[in-house]
Amino acid sequence: MATYKRILLKLSGESLMGEKQYGIDEKRLAEYAAQIKEIHELGVQIGIVIGGGNIFRGLSGANKGFDRVKGDQMGMLATVINSLALSSALVAAGVKVRVLTAVRMEPIGEFYNKWRAIECMEAGEVVIMS
Repeated sequence: MATYKRILLKLSGESLMGEKQYGIDEKRLAEYAAQIKEIHELGVQIGIVIGGGNIFRGLSGANKGFDRVKGDQMGMLATVINSLALSSALVAAGVKVRVLTAVRMEPIGEFYNKWRAIECMEAGEVVIMS
């Protein structure tokens, strides 16, 4: 029996690098997917927020001459890339998953709505919010 009905998991984008200097380590993704699946199989509803620091960090980009807003937008796109990577790893592990995005970009992911996220979790999907 699980202690919690629903959890929000925050994953740092940098943690997806594993042993790499940049990008996404497929082994680390598979490890995360297996751990998330294990928790999900206990009946816990899971929402995931994932960072994009392994690809681009808006604030550090601003320090290197990028427009701050454009840098933040690039960071938001990096979170979507990471969400798609984690989604693929979860699907490969046999987990139903839904990607919701803060910026409209269907068909990559559905536009985020709190009630839609809850509906998907209650239907047995892991929800990744980017």
